Amino acid sequence: GGSTFLTAARPLKTSGSIRLGISVDQVAASQLAGQTRLPSIELGLEGSRNAGSCDSGYSCAYSSNISWRNETQPMPKETIPRLAFERMFGSGDTAQRREKNRIRKSVLDVVRGDAKRLMSQLGKTDQRKMDEYFSGVREIEQRIEQTESEDAASLPDIDIPFGRVEAFREHARLMFDLMVIAFQTDTTRVATLMLDSAGGNRRYTEIGISDSHHGMSHHRNKPELVENLSKIDHYLVEQYAYFLEKLNSTSDAGGSLLEQSMVLYGSGISDGNRHRHEDLPIVLAGNASGQIETGRYIDAGEECPMANLFLTMLDLMGTPADSIGDSSGRLAI
Repeated sequence: GGSTFLTAARPLKTSGSIRLGISVDQVAASQLAGQTRLPSIELGLEGSRNAGSCDSGYSCAYSSNISWRNETQPMPKETIPRLAFERMFGSGDTAQRREKNRIRKSVLDVVRGDAKRLMSQLGKTDQRKMDEYFSGVREIEQRIEQTESEDAASLPDIDIPFGRVEAFREHARLMFDLMVIAFQTDTTRVATLMLDSAGGNRRYTEIGISDSHHGMSHHRNKPELVENLSKIDHYLVEQYAYFLEKLNSTSDAGGSLLEQSMVLYGSGISDGNRHRHEDLPIVLAGNASGQIETGRYIDAGEECPMANLFLTMLDLMGTPADSIGDSSGRLAI
């Protein structure tokens, strides 16, 4: 469910490799690259596992990531708020930051030279993997160059703790706050936040539920388990509402940030008890700069691919695509 949510693609079930598809956020990010400091920002509350098997022989990469650069490369998500902030804005010490960038660039120069010599000795499969790796390296180089060309701008005023944040509500809202700042400062126009890994076993003790979330999702229609799942759903939607309220209260040249955004919330599974993938619980908030009429419930009909919504969102974003995943057309919204 996690892997398909933004890719609308079927994950390949193998023990040694992964293959999925590009996610909708990365389709947009690739076309917007260069217009903002970061093409996109990927956040999460739980760390990623990209090796090993996590569910019936499927790679852990599928359950740990919703954002995918291409069919074999998930986008690593940042789970520590302070590190996410520094990724977006740097350390705040301009001289220190420039020195770090100089060292990184020197290291990248050495690695690039070694890679060119190594590539000629590799087979096609290994060459492809190396090329994927160095596409990430090239992105780092571009970020360094862009950072070096910028003046030392004042950092946003936000209190971010060091280290990991254990409390779910505080952690989630810090990440939402960071996304608001990223949009407000035009650091990026594309962001994803994964509230938990697919099949996650978080216990929401802060709302009085001690059983693991994934275990309760296989509720077998037991009323007490269904009721606890509903409480968790309500709690998670409250955090989404917090994000929307923050966007709505933040002004920008064209109105509030919410009015200029599209904020998708949902899951790749509608019923964890039977792992149903149809009739997905999807909420789309924001006006997309007046292009979306809100306050509506849209019945897309049976067998309408989620990817059709993605194509429409990409159109509204000004980053159109011919297809994505299993798309069969556009969804009128």
